[in-house]
Amino acid sequence: MRCPLSFSAVVDYAEPFPAPATKSPPVMMKRPNMFQRYFGLYPLEQRIEDKKRGVGVQRHPIACWVLSAAMLGVLIYELVTNSKAQGSPFSFKPVVNPMLGPSSSALIQLGARFPPCMKNVTDVPITTVVPCLNNTANPATQLCSLEDICAFGGFHNETPDQWFRFITPIFLHAGLIHFLLNMLAQLTASAQIEREMGTLPFLVLYAAAGIFGNVLGGNFSLVGAPSVGASGAIFGTVAVAWVDLFAHWRYQYRPGKKLLFMIIELVIGVAIGFIPYVDNFAHLGGLAMGLLVAMALYPIISPSNRHRIIVIALRIAAIPLAIVMFVVLIRNFYKADPYAACTWCRYLSCIPTSSNNHCKGCVYSLSCTLFKLTRSTTPSCHTQNRYVSIFTIMAYRALTHHAY
Repeated sequence: MRCPLSFSAVVDYAEPFPAPATKSPPVMMKRPNMFQRYFGLYPLEQRIEDKKRGVGVQRHPIACWVLSAAMLGVLIYELVTNSKAQGSPFSFKPVVNPMLGPSSSALIQLGARFPPCMKNVTDVPITTVVPCLNNTANPATQLCSLEDICAFGGFHNETPDQWFRFITPIFLHAGLIHFLLNMLAQLTASAQIEREMGTLPFLVLYAAAGIFGNVLGGNFSLVGAPSVGASGAIFGTVAVAWVDLFAHWRYQYRPGKKLLFMIIELVIGVAIGFIPYVDNFAHLGGLAMGLLVAMALYPIISPSNRHRIIVIALRIAAIPLAIVMFVVLIRNFYKADPYAACTWCRYLSCIPTSSNNHCKGCVYSLSCTLFKLTRSTTPSCHTQNRYVSIFTIMAYRALTHHAY
């Protein structure tokens, strides 16, 4: 015996042509496809219900899976490279990598963001000597030129121009621990964002946030330390949650409580950026660009004309603002002294102490001396080099035969 259907059920699910209810059951309408979901081309009530249930544009986070697999492959290659050079996949000599990964020299050679490989840096000229990949002695006995460590064809004694180092660090990780932490976030929070946005908009967001994080970090982070990781891109995907919260406030469950937790999470994330080996500028840059790209591309439900007009205006403003931020900071990186442009920015990723000369000079008592292949010395305490890199310290010990 059939269960009786209500009139509303028949109207909602019946085909557009009439069909006698006594002869055959009503045929259900097809669920909206990916294109209809992204552009909201199906009934408003159903879109609101999908939002409350957490149903997004697609079911599977394909890009997150592919990116994570690619990053795993790159990490394995990093460890193999370090193993061939030092006899161990993890760097323990001359410096221990606390993330259980390769040496800094290996990361630079594989594509880490390292300004001296990207432009002329006063404090780290191309004549600077650094430990080779196979060096495990302390003090260093195997020294290589900066050009050799930067690899990718070198500079041919010309100006360093490896611009691609704004991109390649996204796929590199400092070690096994760093990789696992990032993948935990990418396969949970970022994966849900991809489900809600769709793969193509997600990839635009991911790339823009990751690259801009490296652009901002290249401007204001330590010029003597390599930087790697997908944290900027992941922070960009997390920024989508902020856009979603305020755009769909009325559809969120207990939005005030959710906002409080998101603020706490943001404060913790920024605080983590002050820990050594973590680049806070990559986090902040990814977050800022993520907000703009999410505003431009994230599917937003507009229940009224007023809401729709506000959303359209914000979308139109977000795109040129994102482009301007990219252009200004890339130009500043190559054409100007970033610290002169923003004297206080350094404190967003550095706690001033006497050990780092209050984020202005150097760690250790070496007066920021850089040692060149000719063994001549050039004192330089330029504000852009907030501390002398471990490369410089090791080169100093090797050339002057002091214990390290």
